[in-house]
Amino acid sequence: MKAIATSAAALVPEPAEIVEKRSFGRELHAYRLSFLDPAVRPRFDFMPGQFNMVYVPGVGEVAISISSDPEEEDLEHTIRIVGRTTRVIDGLGVGDVLGLRGPYGSYWPLHEARWKDVLVVTGGLGCAPVTGAIEYMFRRRANYGRISILHGVKKPSDLAHREHFEAWRRQPDTFVGLTADQPDRAWRYRVGVVTELFEEVEIDPARTIVFMCGPQIMAVLAVHILQERGVPAERIFISLERNMKCAVGLCGHCQLGPEFVCKDGPILPYARIARFFGVRGL
Repeated sequence: MKAIATSAAALVPEPAEIVEKRSFGRELHAYRLSFLDPAVRPRFDFMPGQFNMVYVPGVGEVAISISSDPEEEDLEHTIRIVGRTTRVIDGLGVGDVLGLRGPYGSYWPLHEARWKDVLVVTGGLGCAPVTGAIEYMFRRRANYGRISILHGVKKPSDLAHREHFEAWRRQPDTFVGLTADQPDRAWRYRVGVVTELFEEVEIDPARTIVFMCGPQIMAVLAVHILQERGVPAERIFISLERNMKCAVGLCGHCQLGPEFVCKDGPILPYARIARFFGVRGL
């Protein structure tokens, strides 16, 4: 796992211009950002699963996963509008400037996953933290076994990056399953919760590694089902969601038992957090 840089330079936001904004409904947007000083871009090299702190001058900052491909020059962050800072970001568009600092945290175990089957389980906006990892594997398709991508949303308008799922579906030895709790008439995929899609996937416990992100209630149920099917806890990796304020393990807002999600996570093996995961109040 990558260590966090805590130098003074790493803690100062770098200005980046919004060069593209794509909306998926009224409360979900993808922002593509380009640094005003291109020379700082190498300092923001990242691995899929890591996050940046996105800063709005005079308002605050929020931790947002990087959803773009690590090899792209611009950085993309998919943001749901849920609080004071994101409401201000909601009003911004192309040409406006935000601040970025990072990248922070751990990342998906893409090296460990080589030559194995990979099962990706996501819910809601949970696809954003794993999008870069999926693209990474497809660029190196021969290095991975069967890739199964299961994604669930509450309603069809919550399905961000629909074009990604359609492209992934066309990849060799790949299964893509989509489901919605509250479908509309145009929805042509499955109806229900994402864990019901496990019925459509063959899981060989001896060669499967799991990447999971989304609401905790979904993850708790998914882990239970996967362990019943024999997948070891140490090969189930979860992207945790917590209220991250500092990103360097100082403020304690994101603590889960002995772990600080911002610096020990957000990607952690279930075996490491099983005692605390899903416990009310933690």
